[in-house]
Amino acid sequence: MKTIKGFVKKYWITVLIFAGLVLLYYYVADVKMLNPYLFPTTEKIAVAFESNKEVMLTNMLASFKLLIPSVFLSLVIAVIFGTIMGLNKKIREALHPVIYAFSVIPSILLSPFVLLLSPTLLSASIFLVVYNIVWATLFATITGIMTIDKRYLDKAATLELTGVKRFMKVILPAASPSILAGFVNSLRSSFVMLVFAEMYGGGSGMGYFVKKNSELGVFANTWVGFIFMVIVLVVVMQIFEKVKEQLLKWTID
Repeated sequence: MKTIKGFVKKYWITVLIFAGLVLLYYYVADVKMLNPYLFPTTEKIAVAFESNKEVMLTNMLASFKLLIPSVFLSLVIAVIFGTIMGLNKKIREALHPVIYAFSVIPSILLSPFVLLLSPTLLSASIFLVVYNIVWATLFATITGIMTIDKRYLDKAATLELTGVKRFMKVILPAASPSILAGFVNSLRSSFVMLVFAEMYGGGSGMGYFVKKNSELGVFANTWVGFIFMVIVLVVVMQIFEKVKEQLLKWTID
């Protein structure tokens, strides 16, 4: 009971906004102010949800199977190269214009070439998702490393910490606020690219589910897929925010 009260107290504005959107859709759809073919009634959407919940769950799991390795790979790449560039001024000055040039190229523009050249649709999708999200984390890592208080590095030298120990005990903890902030921000855009990759290069996933039903003209299923996807992704982002808060508890008052 206390948990429910705490949730309502913290998120009552959010609940009101979503409730308002639901009521607005109910009004415009059920009184047929909009095209009933494109905007089915709430009753039809409820029926579609009940009949497709297992299929949507299967497709959502397929989406996560694609998203999780892509996110992990992008994080590893960003932290490794970001650390090297953050610690070495010559390398940073040489490579920064190059990575900046690549980072401004939208991954959607590369998608036709990637889909044609990749050996499998899975590898193409992973590449597009990684390419889309790696840059924000990379730049955040570089910034985080560059802004580390030099006193930390001096103390590490005094304690004779070098190599991996220096990185794990001093550099990574000191730069973690910036790295995690960039990672969480890039995670939001990863969902957009994930859905795009599934729509045009996949045979499963929520993006594929939404696209298939829209092409078939089953817009009740399309709306259900969209709503289900939004709810799951909001929950996932909230989980990541909580994890970030716990990891950075020592930096938060």
